[in-house]
Amino acid sequence: MPLPKAELHLHIEGTLEPELAFELAARNGVVLPFADTEELRKAYLFDDLQSFLDLYYGLMTVLRTEEDFEQLADAYLARAAQQGVRHAEIFFDPQAHVERGVAIGTVIEGLGRALDRSAEQHGISTRLIMCFLRDKSAESALQTLEAAKPHLHRIIGVGLDSAEVGHPPAKFREVYEAAAALGLRRVAHAGEEGPPAYITESLDVLGVERIDHGLRCVEDPELVERLVRERVPLTLCPLSNVRLRAIDVLEEHPLARMMDAGLLCTVNSDDPAYFGGYVDDTFHAVREALGLDQERLRELARNSFEASFLDADAEDEALRARYLAEVEAYSFD
Repeated sequence: MPLPKAELHLHIEGTLEPELAFELAARNGVVLPFADTEELRKAYLFDDLQSFLDLYYGLMTVLRTEEDFEQLADAYLARAAQQGVRHAEIFFDPQAHVERGVAIGTVIEGLGRALDRSAEQHGISTRLIMCFLRDKSAESALQTLEAAKPHLHRIIGVGLDSAEVGHPPAKFREVYEAAAALGLRRVAHAGEEGPPAYITESLDVLGVERIDHGLRCVEDPELVERLVRERVPLTLCPLSNVRLRAIDVLEEHPLARMMDAGLLCTVNSDDPAYFGGYVDDTFHAVREALGLDQERLRELARNSFEASFLDADAEDEALRARYLAEVEAYSFD
């Protein structure tokens, strides 16, 4: 059994494996521009974030019905259980679906059906985080939040993803203020390809509680000191960083140095179908590449639960305490 862990940076659309993509394409009458799953997998070589996003959004065309989104989430949760995931806070991108004619309720209710039975079926507690696409307008983000209001019982928070460069966090100040007024938790992608200043802006302007990626904070010592002092969690995705060329090779990833500096780091899979591994695969990869010992891995697992949003009530806190106890009791082979 793998080390128990929480996954806090996972895009459900990024778990669309080629086999499921072709299955859904056949069911929905969608013609994919690939001969078979093997040819599609060969397309999973990216020059940068944008080249990945082009394929990522293109494949979403196969997702049409509640059943499709339910099946997508179920497939991820089954894999996640095998990877030792005990709690998952899952991102989804409603704008990418609405703009192609899929209603936001179709997306949320389809995902929700799978998440509703996750604890019983897979042993995984779940939360759902709705992300805004930063390359879309601020007005579109506000419209998306408005459209989601009938479904807020299923959503714990909001996030900000997609192409980072040229789209500073402050662009979304108004929608984040509106989300905060609704009692939603707030996270944002920052410091992946964008500069360290985007991390600071996410904290100060958007009021985020976690930074997704945050890799480039290491370029700003004062920012590192602040993140350590304020215990701001970073949801790092090392395999993603290599696949998208933010890091040349995994051996050069600053994860170990970031942990040495006292940063509250977590390790996640991001878009595992595209980046070569799910979250326990990522744990194994960084252990080998960076020489992390067992206690460092235990620290990453502990951090994942401490950085989670399992703090809404006494039931949540009890669940987190149980998960943390499992981490401390875990015996490495």
